[in-house]
Amino acid sequence: MGENTTLLCVPLISHNVEDMLVQMNRAKASGADLVEIRLDHLEAFRPSEDLQRLLSDRPLPALVTYRPKWEGGEYEGDDHTRLDVLRLAMEMGADYIDVELQVAHDFMSSMSEKKPESSKVIVSSHNYQITPSLEELGNLVARIQATGADIVKIATTATNIIDVARMFHILVHCQVPIIGLVMRERGWISRILCPKFGGYLTFGTLEAGKESAPGQLTMKELLNVYNIRQIGRDTKVYGIIGNPVGHSKGPILHNEAFTSVGLNAVYVPFLVDNLREFLHVYSSPDFSGFSCTIPHKEAAVECCDEVDPVAKSIGAVNTIVRRKSDGKLVGYNTDYQGAISAIEDGMRGSYGATDKIGSPLAGKLFVVIGAGGAGKALAFGAKGKGARIVIANRSYDRAKALASLVGGEAISLGDLESFHPDEGMILANSTSIGMHPNIDETPISKQALKSYSVVFDAVYTPKVTRLLTEAEEVGATVVSGLEMFIRQAMGQFELFTGLRAPEKVMREAVMRNI
Repeated sequence: MGENTTLLCVPLISHNVEDMLVQMNRAKASGADLVEIRLDHLEAFRPSEDLQRLLSDRPLPALVTYRPKWEGGEYEGDDHTRLDVLRLAMEMGADYIDVELQVAHDFMSSMSEKKPESSKVIVSSHNYQITPSLEELGNLVARIQATGADIVKIATTATNIIDVARMFHILVHCQVPIIGLVMRERGWISRILCPKFGGYLTFGTLEAGKESAPGQLTMKELLNVYNIRQIGRDTKVYGIIGNPVGHSKGPILHNEAFTSVGLNAVYVPFLVDNLREFLHVYSSPDFSGFSCTIPHKEAAVECCDEVDPVAKSIGAVNTIVRRKSDGKLVGYNTDYQGAISAIEDGMRGSYGATDKIGSPLAGKLFVVIGAGGAGKALAFGAKGKGARIVIANRSYDRAKALASLVGGEAISLGDLESFHPDEGMILANSTSIGMHPNIDETPISKQALKSYSVVFDAVYTPKVTRLLTEAEEVGATVVSGLEMFIRQAMGQFELFTGLRAPEKVMREAVMRNI
């Protein structure tokens, strides 16, 4: 593992000194290496008095920033006064001072030989609109270095996740200490992966809502979800590709699993707009595998070099693995395995059942609600186990198209209420009906559920949906979508690593965070 020297810095955002002092101690307790004192957020700021209080008994090294409005901060006064305060902070022992590139030459020349040896000057540039080209970023580094900066800082804005790749390139090739971060959601990975590419520091907030720049994660997330202290040059990167991805439980699940087996890997959120473009740009062997979610599962079939036959039949890929031998991208679908095995075990009476000779689905009438990607996975999976398939969908034409692919029957969702040719049928909801916040919705009445012996719901927020509650009330065996989620993730883990998935660890990680 490459040595991780990246520092974790907590920005202190408050209107008064007392709060900042409290936050400093909380920052130390959170595991931070230093704090950023944002003087521009203080009201009724008294430079000598307040700096003395903030710096004299600080529990951690301090970076002092006095950001003007014209660079995204709160200070609206005279620049000469502002720079005098930063010089005073240095004289009073601040470990780092952040000065904007626009005024850096003036600031550095005014310091002459008065700069304390123990203080480092960070010269910063912030772009709140875009991330410039690689050439422009390189020129910007040179301009900042020319000021005599001890540390280069560049913060840009991601309009597309591929912007972050340019920042990674700059970090790797810069010959001086550099902070390189890309703001907003599409830039999340710049904040998590900076130790891999040699970033000097990254920012983590004490809690959500205390950000000093868009897209900052919390210290708890950086340390406990992404294990940032363990990320180094040789760390393999996995992640979930989707839009949105912010609420995915995948990072919690996979990172705990990686840690439990001692794997030098991290799993991150990739907010992706164009899948083909993303895979082309992040083509390094270090980007080793991806989970695929909405809206990219169908596009992934076309973007992979090879696709597993079952995934090709389903028409959806939820797992992409970069093959070590030749770097080719291979697509798989673990959704159907996760859902079908959960339903089978539910039918056998326990999730831990070991008697798995022959499928209890064989010969059963299996009704799938929905004809999208998840519906396809369920239909193909159940068909492979010998079940007879019926597709119920709001659009009869879409139901008929999927039914013809699996040799099944199609009905409209409206006809499902009176559909009971067999007793003891199996019902599988693959739609988002009943998902939070619409928790009072259900795709079928309680009365109609009496024809089913097993009911599965792919929705797992809430953990127990109205559909499952009513199914249980009429005596059906119920199978939660949470079970499918855990099992498809276990399948992904095994494809990513070639190792047996640590089931207990993954289950506990989900249950703690659902």
